[in-house]
Amino acid sequence: MLERTLRTLNMVESIKGTMVVSRDSAALSLARQLGAQTLQESGAPELNASLTMATQVVMRMNVSGVLLIASDIPLLQPEDIENMVAMAKHPPVVVIGTDRRVEGTNAMLIKPPGLFPYEFGEGSLEKHRAAAEAAGADVYVYQSPTLGLDVDVPADLDLYREMLIERELHEPGWLVSV
Repeated sequence: MLERTLRTLNMVESIKGTMVVSRDSAALSLARQLGAQTLQESGAPELNASLTMATQVVMRMNVSGVLLIASDIPLLQPEDIENMVAMAKHPPVVVIGTDRRVEGTNAMLIKPPGLFPYEFGEGSLEKHRAAAEAAGADVYVYQSPTLGLDVDVPADLDLYREMLIERELHEPGWLVSV
């Protein structure tokens, strides 16, 4: 899924660079092979701290925004990212790509980066929305079945298989291009 995520991001013209944060050396090696910068996690695993560290690194590169995206989104499409970017025209702005339950955050575009602390985990959609509003940003929520499906539990894999079969019946070759 990491490879697919990186290949999908590489297809989006407005994405100028990617960075993968991980403690897994194989994941970091794969990321570099696919043109991503990498950042080795250290210390105890803590997603929000790792993402904050990565954001601080890219902020030194004078980026206009940061897109945080999970790598467990097997149906992610370039259009998902393009749609989120299109929603983020006038900073300060935050676009939250929600999970299928409309509770969590599968992707988040923040312009400018560093507006508020990250709150990934249970109930993150509302936590991120509240933090972004408190920081004075316009907030938009992006929903799509392809961005919304993340693989957290075995039932998510079953749903993924069902969605693939359904898509293939209606749109043969749908995922072949990635």
